Amino acid sequence: MNIANSKVSEEFDTDHLNPEQKIICCGGGTERAFTGKYWDCKEAGIYECAVCKLALFSSKTKYDSGSGWPSFYDPIDPKAITIIEDRSHGMVREETICSKCSSHLGHRFPDGPAPTGLRYCINSASLKLTDVI
Repeated sequence: MNIANSKVSEEFDTDHLNPEQKIICCGGGTERAFTGKYWDCKEAGIYECAVCKLALFSSKTKYDSGSGWPSFYDPIDPKAITIIEDRSHGMVREETICSKCSSHLGHRFPDGPAPTGLRYCINSASLKLTDVI
């Protein structure tokens, strides 16, 4: 992954990210299923962008999708997430990126639970859980 071509806006510092986070947030990588810090997390709180700290998801909308990644059925604010078409790996998917800093978060799929029917499948490395809810 070429981090020199980072997806993250130049105005945002990424020095606080660990190597895996840089590959995922800046380079569009993906952590292995069932390995991320938050895939099975049950703690209450707000999930922020690991790069810029924008509030993205609430634990109230987190659910176990069985996918091995943290899954949410709705963002805190729809304007916090930008959706772009991703045609990598021979698939057509909806990539989710942070609207503030352009960090890669994961993907959105149309197979989630009510009330939205959406599944935001997000890399743990792209998130930071805060205890404020």
